[in-house]
Amino acid sequence: MAKQIPIIDTHAHFYDFSHPELKWVWLERDFIHPILGNINAIKAQEYVVENFHAESRFSDVTGVVHVQAAIGSPNPVTETVWLTEMNKKSPIPIRIVADSDLGSPNGIAQLEDHAKSKLFVGVRDFKAEPMLASKEINPHYEASLKWMAKKKIVFDLDCEWMNMHQARKLAERHPDLPIVLEHIGFPRKRTDAYFENWKKAVKDLAKADNVVMKISGVAMTDPHFSKKSLKPWVDTCLSAFGADRCVIGSNWPVDRLYSSYDLIMDYYRDYISKLTTSEQKKILHKNAEKLYKF
Repeated sequence: MAKQIPIIDTHAHFYDFSHPELKWVWLERDFIHPILGNINAIKAQEYVVENFHAESRFSDVTGVVHVQAAIGSPNPVTETVWLTEMNKKSPIPIRIVADSDLGSPNGIAQLEDHAKSKLFVGVRDFKAEPMLASKEINPHYEASLKWMAKKKIVFDLDCEWMNMHQARKLAERHPDLPIVLEHIGFPRKRTDAYFENWKKAVKDLAKADNVVMKISGVAMTDPHFSKKSLKPWVDTCLSAFGADRCVIGSNWPVDRLYSSYDLIMDYYRDYISKLTTSEQKKILHKNAEKLYKF
């Protein structure tokens, strides 16, 4: 087999229910995912970096970004401490996009606690999109984002197409803040009308130079996807953001509900195969190396 360009996977989730303090409410026995519905097939007691490496190694994954997963835990910083310890014996380097309540009066103090780990490189806060939808400008949130911009901490943002214009405004208020749109905007529908609205919003958001597109979770709301059905979504991202502002993520193990790891990564490789080798390297690992401080 020909040698492949290495991948840094910018979106995975680790968990271990034996941890005495952490909780993963979205993986609890009776929890029904509000968008995906029944996800019982991935509700194992443990999924840690060694398990991920076993699945991803044939795709030449050389690093992984864990994204906020221990939802419901008393202190989000505990997850960062746990992952930092995990990294010491990890077969591949880990970086951490942590959970943090950026709109809290204690937001910056919590960020400073996360930053005690050298692996802390970003934040995902599920309260961000409701804030964008309400068009609220929260002074505590703004202060947290300014702190993150100064430290070059990435703001990983969940944002559906109808809130992307507000996300662009936020990006323009904080031009030094690196922002990553997660899961291509997590499209909820696969109709032609939805696609056209999403495409227009993505192109608008791309006008903010500090926003990066994370091509991840593309199959998540298209359980019976095909290589052909996913291609227009990826092509739109590549066209709008270019090779300099795209990264790749698996959303593992969630997307294992719909795919095998190697298959989806092979699709991504094929979608960018007509780009130059230099551009492919940027999308597959070089952009992530810089953005997430590998």
